[in-house]
Amino acid sequence: MEEYPKQTENLDDPPNSRLFVVTSRSITEDELRESFSVFGDIHGIWVVKDKQTKESKGICYVKFAKSSQACLAMEEMHGKVLMEGTKPIKVFIAQSRSSTRHRDVEDEELTRIFVMIPKTFSEEDLKDTFKEYGDIEYCVIIKNKATGESKGLGYVRYYKPSQAAVAIENCDKTYRAILAEPRTKTTASEDYSGGAPRGDYAGGGADSMNPYAFPMADPGNYSVNMDYRSGDRSGDRSGDRSGDFTRCLMMSTRAALTQEQIFSLFDIIPGMEYCELQRDSYGLSKGHALIRYGNLGSAVYAKEKLNGFEYPPGNRLAVNFVDDGEDRSSPVGRMAMQFVATQMMSAAWNGHSPSQAMKPSYPAVAPMPRVQTDVNLPPLKKLAPPDSKAKERLFVVFSPAPLPPDVLEDVFCRFGSLIEVHLVPGRKVGYMKYADKQCADDALAALHGRVVNGVKMKVMLADPPREESHKRPRTY
Repeated sequence: MEEYPKQTENLDDPPNSRLFVVTSRSITEDELRESFSVFGDIHGIWVVKDKQTKESKGICYVKFAKSSQACLAMEEMHGKVLMEGTKPIKVFIAQSRSSTRHRDVEDEELTRIFVMIPKTFSEEDLKDTFKEYGDIEYCVIIKNKATGESKGLGYVRYYKPSQAAVAIENCDKTYRAILAEPRTKTTASEDYSGGAPRGDYAGGGADSMNPYAFPMADPGNYSVNMDYRSGDRSGDRSGDRSGDFTRCLMMSTRAALTQEQIFSLFDIIPGMEYCELQRDSYGLSKGHALIRYGNLGSAVYAKEKLNGFEYPPGNRLAVNFVDDGEDRSSPVGRMAMQFVATQMMSAAWNGHSPSQAMKPSYPAVAPMPRVQTDVNLPPLKKLAPPDSKAKERLFVVFSPAPLPPDVLEDVFCRFGSLIEVHLVPGRKVGYMKYADKQCADDALAALHGRVVNGVKMKVMLADPPREESHKRPRTY
């Protein structure tokens, strides 16, 4: 088919059931149907053709009956070779035809679901209910910031888009499961206990409940979190609320920090009793750590100085108070806490800049290498001459944001013959040009799916330059 049929109102019903596929121009509609039909009921395939020559542009759309079928097809077919002698295909979830966004559908938007649950549910109950549909990365229950009670709402984050789609399609309808709205700068700063509702779901924008998201916190935010993911963002600087300060802190990070690095950072403030990086059942970092101090003053000072601190540069830490289980309801307890907090805040706000306040006689954190990754990288190698002919190009997708060009050059040059690094302005993608194909293949094999400085990279072979004008870059 050359274009969509006239009746297009059902192309996005259900949502995320249509694929955008970049293929070789020689791949036919029948070959695409044969390859993709194993994943479900195909409602249509549309091959985009040149209006003048009627030849395929190497782009097509595949519409499935269910979003879970489309997501599974994307996961299984992305990067596969359909015919010998052709490039691996690229498969993404297509944007809604009514979408006005200029960015593409990303995996984060397809793996998190929002559900209505009984208020008696614990996070374990939530996980037990939805684990039958796939591997769960985390569950979050939205709680009332004042009482700590559940609001009867929650999030479930799966590792794969197809698992989230299966959960939405097959769970009990009373849960009213839908895909969670993507995190944005606006929603990330809302007070989620009373934020604007989404549809008929109260508090639907609770993106900061995600333990992996970092709120861009006000330096004067001293609020306690009975559940550390549902903090008050009122920005009260008076320090006069008895529940606002505890000796326990929860730190969230998007960079892959080690236990030793976190310990060294928080040990700058004297009095640290406990520091533990939270890990999942596979031993991987959950992106947050629990820290406890022996006195309230040290904890307040650590929260003031390290919340929003960039470590390593570009990775902003989020540090919040968590309930330490101690009773501070007595007048004496309230007075003691207010006194210590007032002293610490006075010292923090008067007479010293943040950079100066971090310097006094405490030992400095050991300097971190510029490149933080679990990849066993080869030694640095010289760049190829700028006028070298490019024998192979790699296409790289970054999540959540591109790495700086100097870091990319540091990483990709280690495989030899790197000519240059090129980032696409305004997008989370880039190209690495190599003068030797084998060097590019080695870089692809070593770096695809890896995390560098907290950024996950998807590395693929780029299409030949002559085809670039016939396609639009996509990210996933």
